[in-house]
Formats: sequence, C-alpha cells, structure tokens
Amino acid sequence: MEFELQANDPNSSARAGKITTGHGVIETPIFMPVGTVGSVKAVTQSQLKDEVKAEIILGNTYHLYLRPGTAVLEEAGGLHKFNGWDRPILTDSGGYQVFSLSNNRKLNEEGAMFQSHIDGSKHLFTPENVIATQRTIGADIIMAFDECPPYPSEFLYAKKSMELTHRWLARCVKAMGETEPKYGYEQSLFPIVQGSTYKDLRKASSEFIASMECDGNAIGGLSVGEPEEQMYEMCAVCTEILPADKPRYLMGVGTPWNILENISLGVDMFDCVMPTRNGRNGMLFTSKGVVNIKNKKWATDFSPIDDGIDCHSSNFYSKAYLRHLFVASEILGLQIASVHNLAFYLHLVKQARQHILQGDFQSWKNEMIPILKQRL
Repeated sequence: MEFELQANDPNSSARAGKITTGHGVIETPIFMPVGTVGSVKAVTQSQLKDEVKAEIILGNTYHLYLRPGTAVLEEAGGLHKFNGWDRPILTDSGGYQVFSLSNNRKLNEEGAMFQSHIDGSKHLFTPENVIATQRTIGADIIMAFDECPPYPSEFLYAKKSMELTHRWLARCVKAMGETEPKYGYEQSLFPIVQGSTYKDLRKASSEFIASMECDGNAIGGLSVGEPEEQMYEMCAVCTEILPADKPRYLMGVGTPWNILENISLGVDMFDCVMPTRNGRNGMLFTSKGVVNIKNKKWATDFSPIDDGIDCHSSNFYSKAYLRHLFVASEILGLQIASVHNLAFYLHLVKQARQHILQGDFQSWKNEMIPILKQRL
C-alpha cells in the first residue's frame, strides 16, 4: 500500500491524499460505507459504484467469521469475489463487536472468549487468529485486534486496556510478518490508538502505535458516548503524533459535521453505520440540513430529495414519494434513503477534498456546519 500526501490546508490540519491498494486508488479524505456481513444494508454493489461512488467499503471480521465462515470465503476466493466488489475492502478486527458483547465475553492475555450472538457457541479470538481470519477474508486493509474500553472508563481500567491492546498489537505485527496474503495482492495492517478520554494515555498510545511503523494508523474508542468536544480534543492529541506520511483512520465517526471537524484535525478516513441506519429510520442528511422524511410536511413536497448532489436516487425521487414509501412500509423507501445518505456522505468528503486542494477548506467548513446541522 502506498500513501501520497497531495495537499495541506493552510488554515487547519486538513489534508488531501491518495492511497493506492491492490484493488485500486482511494482519494482522501474518504468515507467508507459499512458492509458488516459483506453487504451494505439495502444497497446493491452497482448502486455503491454508480450512485454512492464509494471507493472502499468495510467488512467485519466477527460477523464474517460466524457467517458465512472462513471456509466458504476461502473457497470463493475471498470476500471480493464472494460479494462481487472489486474495489478496496477494509475489515474491522471484531474487537468492537466483542467489546459490545460485554455480558458474553471474557478477556485475558491470550485473547477474548465470546459467545456467538447467533447460536451461543463459544469462540476464542486471539491476535494471531484474527490476523489469519482477515487474511482469509481478503481485506486490503486489516485492523489490529484491540480492546475498546467503554465510556466512561476509570483511568486505571483505560490504562490496563490500552496496555493489553499494545501487547496484542505486537503479536498482530508478528503474525502479519510470518504469514502471506492468500489471493495475490498485498494486505496492510493498521494498528489502533486507544486510551479512552485521557490525554496522557492517548499520547502514549499514539507514540507506541507510530513506533510500529505500519502502513497506516487508526484512532479507536471514540464516538462511544463521550461529548463531541471531548472527541475532537482526543482526536487532536492523536493526529499531532501519528505520522503525517501515513493515512489516519478515525473509526466509527460519525455525523456529517463530526466528519468535517475531524478532517480539519488531520483525519483521512472515516466509517459509520449512521447514514444507512438513520436512513432506514427516515432520517436524511442533505445539502440543506437534516430531514425527517416521515413528517407530514413532506407529504406534498414534490421537489427532489436533494438536487445538490450527483446521485440518481437523490435527484429522481421526490420527498413526497419517499415519505409515501415510508408510511406504506415499502422496502424501496429504505433503499432510496440509504443510497441517498451514503451518496451525500461521499459527496461531502469529495467537496472537502476539493476545498483542501483549493486552500479554503477551513472557511468552507465553518460555513457548512451550521447548514448541515439545521433541522428542516
């Protein structure tokens, strides 16, 4: 994997870059649609390409390990061939999902023992077998196995959790070095900074992660309930330390305004279920603000969902028609809303990139955020 830094905004830490992988180029800043089980919910791969204009999607190791399982994925030739997506894929290591199963998992030095949410069967994730699983899935970018502490966390718990994540990372790096990619293209490891909302822990974790000299670096454990300002504060601590010549990925963030604020802090890559999850519940993010499409006020609004972005679904269907689909519980409504929200997110990060290249990102961002936040 190669990363080329192409421009820096003169009034912030925002940057534009280019990541080259075995499955193509990713222009940053970028938003990555979440395809947890090998599918972005309610959205086809052709829609992801043609309407959303996605350059990379996510898969999740925990879910893909349980279903369809590594044997099926290996026989298929990896996730790219299994789901028909020929552009880059990143896999989350499953650490966050195991963390979210707090009542059904046990952590120790070896790894995490957990019970499947599907059938209750017991499984052990270790740094070594999580790397092997992601190799088999066939991700272009592989995430290190980590523990994501809850918010809020006591300092001592957060410190011990971070230190465990660091020890697991050393084992992940060793496992990557001792194994080969399965399908004829390179795979890159991204470590994950932890440390909860403690500046000194975030600083120490960022320094340790940077010292591992991996192809890129991630910031985890944020957007888990802490106030937005605290998220930005912790992110800034990390981006000041993580090397500028490697891509920086902020995991699980967030709203459109969260994304713009974190771009200004020097983050390059984002993912979040929000555009699809909120879309399926009738919340639309648009170039004029936030729309609850179920509201009666849209019943006779025959204007396009959003003519400010380049997306067929957003331009072709009216707000009135989309509201009708939701009121009638038609599945097509979930699809249109999901495609629109994802297309808007991709449109937004592409706009951000253009303004970084033009050198006026910070002033544009400050104008955009109040618009994006307003409820229509």
